[in-house]
Amino acid sequence: MSGELSPIDTAKFVAAKRAVQYVEDGMRVGLGTGSTAAWMVRCLGERVRSEGLKITGVPTSTRTAELAQQVGITVTTLDEAKWLDLTIDGTDEYDPDLCLIKGGGGAHLQEKIVATASDRMVVIADPTKGVDVLGAFPLPIEVIPFGLQATKGLVEELLAAMDVLDSKAVLREKGGVPFVTDEGNHIIDLHLKRIQDPRKLSMVLNQVPGVVENGLFIDICDAVVIGHGDGRVEVIDINEGTHEEERIEFADSANIFADI
Repeated sequence: MSGELSPIDTAKFVAAKRAVQYVEDGMRVGLGTGSTAAWMVRCLGERVRSEGLKITGVPTSTRTAELAQQVGITVTTLDEAKWLDLTIDGTDEYDPDLCLIKGGGGAHLQEKIVATASDRMVVIADPTKGVDVLGAFPLPIEVIPFGLQATKGLVEELLAAMDVLDSKAVLREKGGVPFVTDEGNHIIDLHLKRIQDPRKLSMVLNQVPGVVENGLFIDICDAVVIGHGDGRVEVIDINEGTHEEERIEFADSANIFADI
Protein backbone atom coordinates (compact mmCIF):
# COMPACT_ATOMS: atom_id res chain seq x y z
CA MET A 1 0.00 0.00 0.00
CA SER A 2 2.81 2.44 0.82
CA GLY A 3 3.75 2.38 -2.86
CA GLU A 4 0.20 3.35 -3.86
CA LEU A 5 -0.09 6.38 -1.59
CA SER A 6 1.79 9.64 -1.52
CA PRO A 7 4.12 10.10 1.47
CA ILE A 8 1.68 12.56 3.07
CA ASP A 9 -1.25 10.15 2.71
CA THR A 10 0.88 7.31 4.05
CA ALA A 11 1.72 9.49 7.05
CA LYS A 12 -1.97 10.18 7.70
CA PHE A 13 -2.85 6.50 7.33
CA VAL A 14 -0.25 5.16 9.77
CA ALA A 15 -1.09 7.87 12.31
CA ALA A 16 -4.76 6.95 12.08
CA LYS A 17 -4.05 3.22 12.30
CA ARG A 18 -1.95 3.73 15.44
CA ALA A 19 -4.46 6.10 17.04
CA VAL A 20 -7.40 3.70 16.79
CA GLN A 21 -5.43 1.25 18.93
CA TYR A 22 -6.47 3.46 21.86
CA VAL A 23 -10.09 2.43 21.29
CA GLU A 24 -11.40 -0.44 23.41
CA ASP A 25 -14.60 -2.46 23.31
CA GLY A 26 -17.58 -0.61 24.76
CA MET A 27 -16.07 2.87 24.45
CA ARG A 28 -17.92 6.03 23.50
CA VAL A 29 -15.61 7.78 21.03
CA GLY A 30 -15.63 11.31 19.64
CA LEU A 31 -14.95 11.25 15.90
CA GLY A 32 -13.13 14.24 14.46
CA THR A 33 -13.56 16.04 11.17
CA GLY A 34 -11.14 16.63 8.30
CA SER A 35 -8.97 14.71 5.86
CA THR A 36 -6.78 13.10 8.52
CA ALA A 37 -9.75 12.25 10.74
CA ALA A 38 -11.39 10.56 7.75
CA TRP A 39 -8.54 8.04 7.71
CA MET A 40 -9.18 7.40 11.40
CA VAL A 41 -12.90 6.79 10.87
CA ARG A 42 -12.08 4.31 8.07
CA CYS A 43 -9.52 2.49 10.23
CA LEU A 44 -11.96 2.35 13.13
CA GLY A 45 -14.65 0.99 10.84
CA GLU A 46 -12.26 -1.76 9.75
CA ARG A 47 -11.76 -2.76 13.40
CA VAL A 48 -15.52 -2.83 13.89
CA ARG A 49 -15.96 -5.14 10.91
CA SER A 50 -12.93 -7.41 11.36
CA GLU A 51 -12.78 -7.66 15.17
CA GLY A 52 -16.42 -7.20 16.10
CA LEU A 53 -15.43 -4.12 18.12
CA LYS A 54 -18.51 -2.62 19.76
CA ILE A 55 -18.29 1.13 20.13
CA THR A 56 -20.51 4.19 19.85
CA GLY A 57 -19.23 7.16 17.89
CA VAL A 58 -20.13 10.80 18.42
CA PRO A 59 -19.35 12.68 15.17
CA THR A 60 -18.23 16.32 15.14
CA SER A 61 -19.87 17.16 11.81
CA THR A 62 -22.53 15.90 9.45
CA ARG A 63 -19.91 14.66 6.96
CA THR A 64 -18.14 12.64 9.67
CA ALA A 65 -21.48 11.17 10.74
CA GLU A 66 -22.18 10.08 7.15
CA LEU A 67 -18.75 8.46 6.77
CA ALA A 68 -18.99 6.68 10.15
CA GLN A 69 -22.34 5.15 9.21
CA GLN A 70 -20.96 4.08 5.83
CA VAL A 71 -18.14 2.10 7.48
CA GLY A 72 -20.39 0.45 10.07
CA ILE A 73 -19.86 2.57 13.18
CA THR A 74 -22.90 3.12 15.39
CA VAL A 75 -23.35 6.85 15.91
CA THR A 76 -25.22 8.89 18.46
CA THR A 77 -25.33 12.46 19.73
CA LEU A 78 -23.31 13.91 22.57
CA ASP A 79 -26.53 14.59 24.46
CA GLU A 80 -27.37 10.88 24.28
CA ALA A 81 -23.83 9.75 25.15
CA LYS A 82 -23.47 12.43 27.88
CA TRP A 83 -19.72 11.80 28.32
CA LEU A 84 -17.03 10.18 26.18
CA ASP A 85 -14.10 7.92 26.94
CA LEU A 86 -11.95 9.23 24.10
CA THR A 87 -11.92 11.66 21.20
CA ILE A 88 -9.64 11.20 18.19
CA ASP A 89 -9.25 14.13 15.81
CA GLY A 90 -6.80 15.81 13.48
CA THR A 91 -5.22 19.22 13.83
CA ASP A 92 -4.01 22.09 11.69
CA GLU A 93 -1.11 22.92 14.03
CA TYR A 94 0.29 21.73 17.35
CA ASP A 95 3.07 23.20 19.48
CA PRO A 96 5.44 21.57 22.02
CA ASP A 97 2.81 21.97 24.79
CA LEU A 98 0.25 20.20 22.55
CA CYS A 99 -1.79 23.37 22.18
CA LEU A 100 -3.63 23.24 18.87
CA ILE A 101 -5.12 25.31 16.11
CA LYS A 102 -8.16 23.56 14.63
CA GLY A 103 -10.98 24.61 12.37
CA GLY A 104 -9.59 24.43 8.86
CA GLY A 105 -12.60 22.31 7.99
CA GLY A 106 -15.00 24.66 9.73
CA ALA A 107 -16.05 22.26 12.51
CA HIS A 108 -14.00 23.49 15.48
CA LEU A 109 -17.04 24.43 17.59
CA GLN A 110 -18.44 20.90 17.65
CA GLU A 111 -14.90 19.49 17.82
CA LYS A 112 -14.08 21.51 20.93
CA ILE A 113 -17.35 20.65 22.66
CA VAL A 114 -16.84 16.93 21.99
CA ALA A 115 -13.15 16.97 22.97
CA THR A 116 -13.78 18.71 26.28
CA ALA A 117 -16.56 16.23 27.07
CA SER A 118 -14.04 13.36 26.84
CA ASP A 119 -11.73 11.72 29.34
CA ARG A 120 -8.94 11.91 26.78
CA MET A 121 -8.17 13.55 23.44
CA VAL A 122 -5.73 11.97 20.99
CA VAL A 123 -4.68 13.99 17.94
CA ILE A 124 -3.39 12.49 14.70
CA ALA A 125 -1.07 14.49 12.46
CA ASP A 126 1.65 14.42 9.87
CA PRO A 127 5.05 16.06 10.55
CA THR A 128 4.09 19.30 8.77
CA LYS A 129 1.60 20.14 11.55
CA GLY A 130 4.22 20.52 14.29
CA VAL A 131 5.38 24.11 14.99
CA ASP A 132 7.44 25.87 17.63
CA VAL A 133 4.90 28.70 17.92
CA LEU A 134 1.28 28.61 16.79
CA GLY A 135 -0.01 31.02 14.19
CA ALA A 136 1.30 30.13 10.74
CA PHE A 137 -2.05 28.47 10.06
CA PRO A 138 -4.92 30.99 10.11
CA LEU A 139 -6.88 30.88 13.37
CA PRO A 140 -10.62 30.44 12.71
CA ILE A 141 -13.29 32.00 14.88
CA GLU A 142 -16.95 31.07 14.48
CA VAL A 143 -19.28 34.08 14.58
CA ILE A 144 -23.04 34.51 14.36
CA PRO A 145 -24.38 36.16 11.17
CA PHE A 146 -26.05 39.04 13.02
CA GLY A 147 -23.74 42.03 13.28
CA LEU A 148 -20.99 40.22 11.42
CA GLN A 149 -19.08 43.33 10.36
CA ALA A 150 -19.31 44.85 13.85
CA THR A 151 -17.94 41.63 15.35
CA LYS A 152 -15.14 41.56 12.77
CA GLY A 153 -14.23 45.16 13.62
CA LEU A 154 -14.12 44.43 17.35
CA VAL A 155 -11.87 41.42 16.75
CA GLU A 156 -9.48 43.47 14.60
CA GLU A 157 -9.36 46.15 17.30
CA LEU A 158 -8.43 43.72 20.06
CA LEU A 159 -5.78 42.04 17.88
CA ALA A 160 -3.92 45.34 17.77
CA ALA A 161 -3.27 44.97 21.50
CA MET A 162 -2.22 41.30 21.36
CA ASP A 163 1.26 39.84 20.86
CA VAL A 164 0.74 38.61 17.31
CA LEU A 165 2.80 39.24 14.20
CA ASP A 166 -0.10 40.21 11.93
CA SER A 167 -3.81 40.99 12.41
CA LYS A 168 -5.55 40.32 9.10
CA ALA A 169 -9.14 39.08 9.53
CA VAL A 170 -10.83 37.47 6.51
CA LEU A 171 -14.40 36.21 6.20
CA ARG A 172 -14.22 32.64 4.93
CA GLU A 173 -16.07 32.01 1.69
CA LYS A 174 -17.05 28.93 -0.28
CA GLY A 175 -18.20 29.23 -3.85
CA GLY A 176 -18.14 33.01 -3.67
CA VAL A 177 -20.50 33.23 -0.68
CA PRO A 178 -19.82 33.21 3.09
CA PHE A 179 -19.06 29.73 4.42
CA VAL A 180 -21.81 28.39 6.68
CA THR A 181 -21.06 26.01 9.57
CA ASP A 182 -23.29 23.14 10.70
CA GLU A 183 -24.73 25.57 13.27
CA GLY A 184 -25.61 28.15 10.62
CA ASN A 185 -22.79 30.54 11.58
CA HIS A 186 -19.88 32.06 9.65
CA ILE A 187 -16.12 31.85 10.12
CA ILE A 188 -13.54 34.62 10.21
CA ASP A 189 -9.97 33.44 9.65
CA LEU A 190 -7.33 35.40 11.55
CA HIS A 191 -3.97 35.50 9.73
CA LEU A 192 -1.69 36.15 12.70
CA LYS A 193 1.56 34.39 11.65
CA ARG A 194 2.64 34.10 15.31
CA ILE A 195 0.61 33.76 18.52
CA GLN A 196 2.89 34.41 21.45
CA ASP A 197 0.26 33.80 24.17
CA PRO A 198 -2.43 31.40 22.88
CA ARG A 199 -4.12 31.08 26.27
CA LYS A 200 -4.66 34.82 26.61
CA LEU A 201 -5.77 35.24 23.02
CA SER A 202 -8.33 32.44 23.35
CA MET A 203 -9.83 33.99 26.46
CA VAL A 204 -10.00 37.50 24.98
CA LEU A 205 -11.52 36.41 21.67
CA ASN A 206 -14.36 34.57 23.38
CA GLN A 207 -15.29 37.73 25.27
CA VAL A 208 -16.23 39.54 22.03
CA PRO A 209 -20.03 39.62 21.52
CA GLY A 210 -20.86 37.66 18.38
CA VAL A 211 -17.90 35.28 18.67
CA VAL A 212 -19.17 31.78 19.41
CA GLU A 213 -15.83 29.96 19.72
CA ASN A 214 -12.26 30.10 18.48
CA GLY A 215 -10.01 27.37 17.10
CA LEU A 216 -7.40 27.39 19.88
CA PHE A 217 -7.45 24.14 21.86
CA ILE A 218 -5.60 24.79 25.13
CA ASP A 219 -5.04 22.05 27.74
CA ILE A 220 -7.36 19.71 25.86
CA CYS A 221 -5.04 17.43 23.87
CA ASP A 222 -3.41 14.58 25.82
CA ALA A 223 -1.38 12.89 23.09
CA VAL A 224 -0.33 13.42 19.48
CA VAL A 225 0.29 10.55 17.08
CA ILE A 226 2.54 11.72 14.23
CA GLY A 227 2.70 9.63 11.10
CA HIS A 228 5.63 9.62 8.64
CA GLY A 229 5.76 8.79 4.96
CA ASP A 230 7.99 5.75 5.58
CA GLY A 231 5.49 4.09 7.95
CA ARG A 232 6.97 5.31 11.22
CA VAL A 233 4.82 6.84 13.94
CA GLU A 234 5.79 8.97 16.92
CA VAL A 235 3.57 9.16 19.99
CA ILE A 236 3.94 12.16 22.28
CA ASP A 237 2.02 11.88 25.55
CA ILE A 238 1.95 15.17 27.47
CA ASN A 239 0.67 13.58 30.69
CA GLU A 240 3.17 10.73 30.78
CA GLY A 241 6.00 12.90 29.51
CA THR A 242 6.92 10.27 26.93
CA HIS A 243 7.97 10.39 23.28
CA GLU A 244 8.01 6.98 21.62
CA GLU A 245 8.52 5.76 18.08
CA GLU A 246 7.36 2.61 16.30
CA ARG A 247 6.61 1.34 12.83
CA ILE A 248 3.18 0.42 11.46
CA GLU A 249 3.16 -2.61 9.19
CA PHE A 250 0.94 -2.50 6.11
CA ALA A 251 -1.48 -5.35 5.44
CA ASP A 252 -2.74 -6.19 1.97
CA SER A 253 -6.26 -5.25 3.05
CA ALA A 254 -5.11 -1.74 3.82
CA ASN A 255 -5.77 -0.69 0.23
CA ILE A 256 -9.47 -0.36 1.11
CA PHE A 257 -8.51 3.07 2.43
CA ALA A 258 -6.97 4.27 -0.80
CA ASP A 259 -10.22 5.91 -1.91
CA ILE A 260 -10.13 8.52 0.85
